[in-house]
Amino acid sequence: MIIPILRLGKILLTSIQQELTDADVLQLQSDLLRKVSEIEALGVIIDITALEVVDSFMARVINDTAGMARLLGAEIVICGVQPYVAMSLVEMGRDLIGADCVFNLDQGLKLLEARIAVRGDAILSLEGDEYARNDRP
Repeated sequence: MIIPILRLGKILLTSIQQELTDADVLQLQSDLLRKVSEIEALGVIIDITALEVVDSFMARVINDTAGMARLLGAEIVICGVQPYVAMSLVEMGRDLIGADCVFNLDQGLKLLEARIAVRGDAILSLEGDEYARNDRP
């Protein structure tokens, strides 16, 4: 199954809408890392709002992907963790320690924009099409 990866300036966004097989999870990891490298992404948001279950394999792959993306210069934010998903991850002894978690996409974008601004990297403005330096006055 192909999971779409959308580009929003130097931020990539993917939304997982249904349960994935282990092969699908690994393919998403590969696709995300390739895209991060291709566009020199500064951030990645993975929306899991629609998921009722995140198994230990998916949690491990998300953690690994976050570490790999960080080595490529990008941060990963997970949004939409449902309460029952959080409970099951804790019960399994798993944590999404490689990525920050926020409630929704809006918070994810704000968190990444703030992190990118602190780094002083250039991103494609979310309001327009021109490149903007985040460290401008």
